[in-house]
Amino acid sequence: MRVAVVGGGAVGVTAATEAAEAGADVVLYERGELASGSTGRAAGICYDAYAEDVDATVAAEALSRFRELGVLTECPYVWYARQGDGSEVAAIREQVPRMREHGRDVALVDPAELGERYPQLRTDDVAVAAMARSAGHVDPTEYVQAMAERALAAGVGVRTDREASLAGPTTVESPDGTAEFDAVLVAAGPATKDLVGQVGVEIPSKAYRAQALVTEPLRATLPMAYDASREFYWRPRAGGLLVGDGTHEADPNDWDPDADAAFEEHALDRLRDATTLDPDVDRSWAGLCTATPDRDPLLGEVADGLHVATGWHGHGLMRAPALGARAAELLLGGEGIDAFDPDRFDGDEEFDVVEGTTLDEE
Repeated sequence: MRVAVVGGGAVGVTAATEAAEAGADVVLYERGELASGSTGRAAGICYDAYAEDVDATVAAEALSRFRELGVLTECPYVWYARQGDGSEVAAIREQVPRMREHGRDVALVDPAELGERYPQLRTDDVAVAAMARSAGHVDPTEYVQAMAERALAAGVGVRTDREASLAGPTTVESPDGTAEFDAVLVAAGPATKDLVGQVGVEIPSKAYRAQALVTEPLRATLPMAYDASREFYWRPRAGGLLVGDGTHEADPNDWDPDADAAFEEHALDRLRDATTLDPDVDRSWAGLCTATPDRDPLLGEVADGLHVATGWHGHGLMRAPALGARAAELLLGGEGIDAFDPDRFDGDEEFDVVEGTTLDEE
């Protein structure tokens, strides 16, 4: 079976590798270098703390695969809400029992005990906190490089610096010429919508711009964390902290990859408020994510032989090992995940983009 994958990010490289290892003849097209798009700008936070059963299963499988590959740095993930933020407090208290029902290693944590464990974390006004012990962070580029080595060993034809387009559902045009395939997967992040649109397929996907920064090295011992009341997150990175937030709709063909000065100032202010640290910025950037009306991804066939994998809401890398493998199974005739089936939408839905990390999705 001849298969093409368009998009060399975490999901695309995983799908190409898994399909080739299952016996398919695979060609992977990437318009730049591998991991040069959304994947390379991902935060790399990974956990299985989901209250919904499908998400919990997918995330647990992804973590297991990260560990097998040796690219996961184990680190607890904490999320919390502050006094006076009643809806978020109630959401956390409701989530944890549901997560535990799905076998997740998650528990509520007394804020005072949390502060004792992490003295640099201010917990005086924290009303409720939870911790996921099965969690960690991944360097996005390291993961893609590791999968690319497997892809090459399995015989995948990796075509970087190739701008691909669709002349038909299973016909790919590139600088190498026109090629026919039995199945095509488009896993090109925000470009996926325009690519499948070339053959008359509409998918309900929007691009949004999110921002992140890395502080200068700090003498800090902190978990990964999400402050639900102030809507920002952080995780250890390169001796400092990676801090991120923000959701702004963007044109995937015209957007600024540099972070805003206002974002840097606001993010540092919130970090200083949440911790005893007084950091400076080492570097910052912006990246594009994709959103769907119900915040579940689009994973499956959208035309005869044409498949998509998009709409990750910033969680693509986190779930790439599991959902990239599932995408490969679909390409080869396997079963999909009903909740992620693109056919659940008409393709022309109107919706507002919401933040990728929110409590009702955990």
